Formats: sequence, C-alpha cells, structure tokens
Amino acid sequence: DHLVEVFRVAGENAMQSPHDGETPARRCNWRQCHDRLAWALAWSLLSVAMAGPRWDFRQMNPFDPGADLVILLDISRSMDVADVNPSRLDRARHEIQDLIRSNPGMSVGLIAFATIAHVVTPITEDGESLLRQLPAISTDLVRLQGSRLSDAIDRATQLLDGQGEDVAHNILLISDGDFAETGIEQKVSELYERGIRFHILAVGTGSGGPVPGVMAANREPVLSWVDENKLRQLADAGGGKFRLAGYRADDIDDIFAAIMSHAKTKQNEKLQTLVWNEYFYWLLVPAILMLLFLFRPGAGVSNFGQSERA
Repeated sequence: DHLVEVFRVAGENAMQSPHDGETPARRCNWRQCHDRLAWALAWSLLSVAMAGPRWDFRQMNPFDPGADLVILLDISRSMDVADVNPSRLDRARHEIQDLIRSNPGMSVGLIAFATIAHVVTPITEDGESLLRQLPAISTDLVRLQGSRLSDAIDRATQLLDGQGEDVAHNILLISDGDFAETGIEQKVSELYERGIRFHILAVGTGSGGPVPGVMAANREPVLSWVDENKLRQLADAGGGKFRLAGYRADDIDDIFAAIMSHAKTKQNEKLQTLVWNEYFYWLLVPAILMLLFLFRPGAGVSNFGQSERA
C-alpha cells in the first residue's frame, strides 16, 4: 500500500503546471498586471507631453512700444568750450552714441543747428547710418555765429508730423543753452499740447569757460556757461525730462525711460513671428486621470511595491 501511495503522488506532481509551485507573490495576477500597464502608460504620456508636441502655426506681427525721437544737436561755437572733457560737442557725440547703441531699433532723426538747422538724417531705425554721420559734425560747418533754436524746432516738427499718430513724438535738445531767443518756452508749450514732448540734455558746467576763437569788442574772451534753471524750465514747459550730461549712462537712461513711458504700442509690420499651437495638454489629461486611478484609496501603491519586493 505504501508503494502504491508513492506512485500516486509522483503521478500528480508530474501533471502539475510549472507555475503551480510558485507562490502567489511571484505571480502577476490580473490586478498587478493592470497596475503595471497603467504606470507604463502614464509615464509614456507624461514623457511625450514634456516633449512639447505642437503643430498648426499662425503668423503674427508683434507689437512694439511706438516712440520716435528727433535729436537737436547744437553746433554753435560755444559747443567747443572745454569745461567738460574733451569738449561740449565731443561729449554730446558720446551721449548720442550711447543712446543709439543702448536702444537699437528705436526710430531716431538728427538735426544739427546753429543759425541754420540742417537735417543730418531723417527719422530712421538704422542707427548705424546716423552714427556714421557724427564724426563729420563740427562747429566748423557754421558760417554765422549764434543759435536759432526755433528754426530747429520747426524742422523737427516737420519730421515728426510725417510719422503718423500711432507713435509718441519726442524731441531731445542737446545743447549748452547759450541762446537768447524769445518765445521759445511758448513754442515748446504748444508742442506739448500737440503731443510732442521736449526733453533736454545739457552739456557743460555752471562755471563755464571761454569760447575758443571768439573775442568780445573789448578784446576780452567771450565766456559761456550752462544755465540749468533756464533749461529745466524749458523742459518742464515741454512735458519732458531735463538732465545734465555726465560720464555715466544714467543720464541717457533717464531720458530714454521718460520717452518710453509715454510710448504707444504699434504693430511691427516689418517683423513676423510664428505662433505654434501647443497640444501637450491633450496628453496631460489622460495621464493625470491615470495617476489618480493608481493613487486611489485602497489601490495600494505600497501593496504593489511590497509584492515586487516579495
């Protein structure tokens, strides 16, 4: 009888499946396989979403802060005074260079004036062409001495009127203020009422210095100095900013900030950008739902880990 029992047990073992002897912890039952598939699918969706799938773009013209500027550069003989190093005119050239190079793309025009105003460059976004003209501007171009600011303002107004009403108009006077015209403050106030702001960057010092090559009737040197109060009042009348030119960039930065503070947004017709339609969120929705399912109460993410460790 004992021998018969041995053969019976051996026969039953031979007919068993190879997996019948495995413990339940090592088997992949339906729930564990379902969770593994859900984790794999969720991570796949998140990975593809992080790649940023997109298609179907549209072209748009970006909006820029719209502001144009006409610089009135005084080239009368008093700008040769060397109370600032190396001279007032050289200091003025450096200030213009700083303005153009630190703000590329801004529309700027340049008028040089003494008794007669000359348009050096019309209003343009090509700042390099303006900078190439600066070295040739000097007081030697002036035949008659003196400064007629009103003529320069009229020329600047003509340039600004051709720019349309979709941008903010500004005038920047770079001068030592050595002009004695009457009615300038009234003229600047009228510009402000028309929406044209008048800013001033004064070049020189209050102590001043002698004007090279100019003598008074009594053979005494003619002195020139900056009257800050007069120029400040003029800038206030024009709704603009007044600064005394220095050797740091904060003077130009302040004036530029004042210009852009009143800028109007305009659409840049010359520049187009592609705006792509992003569709990553389509993948995030099912991935989040999958994660919520995996972390549902009683789902036991910990149970899944325990079964793996077992």
